[in-house]
Amino acid sequence: MFPDRVLSGMRPTGKLHLGHYHGVLKNWVQLQSEYQSLFMVADWHALTTNYDDVSVIEKNVWDMVIDWIAAGVDPAQACIFIQSRVPEHAELQLLLSMITPLSWLERAPSYKDQIEKLSHKDLDTFGFLGYPLLQAADILLYRSNLVPVGEDQVPHIEITRDVARRFNHVFGKEAGFAEKAEAAIKKIGGKKGKLYDGLRTRYQQDGDVDALEAARSLLQETQNLSHGDRERLFGYLEGGGKMILPEAQPLLTEAARLPGLDGQKMSKSYGNTINLRESADSVTKKIRQMPTDPARARRADAGEPERCPVWKLHQVYSSPEARKWVVEGCKSAGIGCLECKQPVIDGVLAEQKPMFERAQPYLEDLTLVKSIVADGCERARDLARDTMRDVREAMGLSYY
Repeated sequence: MFPDRVLSGMRPTGKLHLGHYHGVLKNWVQLQSEYQSLFMVADWHALTTNYDDVSVIEKNVWDMVIDWIAAGVDPAQACIFIQSRVPEHAELQLLLSMITPLSWLERAPSYKDQIEKLSHKDLDTFGFLGYPLLQAADILLYRSNLVPVGEDQVPHIEITRDVARRFNHVFGKEAGFAEKAEAAIKKIGGKKGKLYDGLRTRYQQDGDVDALEAARSLLQETQNLSHGDRERLFGYLEGGGKMILPEAQPLLTEAARLPGLDGQKMSKSYGNTINLRESADSVTKKIRQMPTDPARARRADAGEPERCPVWKLHQVYSSPEARKWVVEGCKSAGIGCLECKQPVIDGVLAEQKPMFERAQPYLEDLTLVKSIVADGCERARDLARDTMRDVREAMGLSYY
């Protein structure tokens, strides 16, 4: 059994906006205190669709990491690293490609979707076709069993599970597995060994789930076992082979889609965003210029909040009392649109204030950010090396 571990990442596309914060980063901040968490700058993934303009990647990387920290991602709790600084990602993708059917990659929903959306780009490349497998390698390299995603990303996790299952089936049946497992039982001592045997028998013969859990706990608590022996005994317990790569599960998150300045989903492609770290003057100007209910052509005209894009932001940023004031004032023409927008302005600025404070030291000294990432990359590589040692051994590549 592997420990609960979360992996998530973003492509470095530049400074982040409040839609990223409400849709992803708030969830990361919560997860980092609940699980061992790794957050990855997916720069190789960025190249799969933006290989024709690499001039902005470096700046985008540091801007994005600063935004993560500004949003509350804590380097003391989470491992922040850059994908390309851990070359084992590429090695694992290559090795997994030996057993991954081409049809699995072609059926990935986002493959056809991106081909259509980005029809102006030449995406007839191996890198683009293979990116779902690179994503699987990202997850499996850290034996991450929990991946925070929305409903639309679940198919990617299913592909990752399929790849892990196929790998374990092909390479997990090591020669002499049963004999090695029996030898591992002897290593844990007579009393514990007999207890393990008894629990294994109860589970395999009677289907006793409590016995299975008790045996798993016994193995977790046993100190004098190598990683390989521990995994053999987990597999032996359930009647299978050695589990080398765990099957990741989607950690479904509620899609908190923050509306943009025009009422659509906040997105750079729509030009309707507010950055995480945007000046108060700019935020104020943008919100004051937001379109409102078309029925309110004049100050004296009554309106309907449900028809107004500003109302959607009130639902995120305003108190119940303020929302009640908006509904009554709008429908009666008791307040003007600029008055209505002020609580939203206040709410956004209040949300951004601690972000500016957290970001400031890193803006003043970029070496602080680079040091955090360098440390994170080393921590990530330590985990990656452990996985690749087992992968190479399973595939007969540990002879040098």
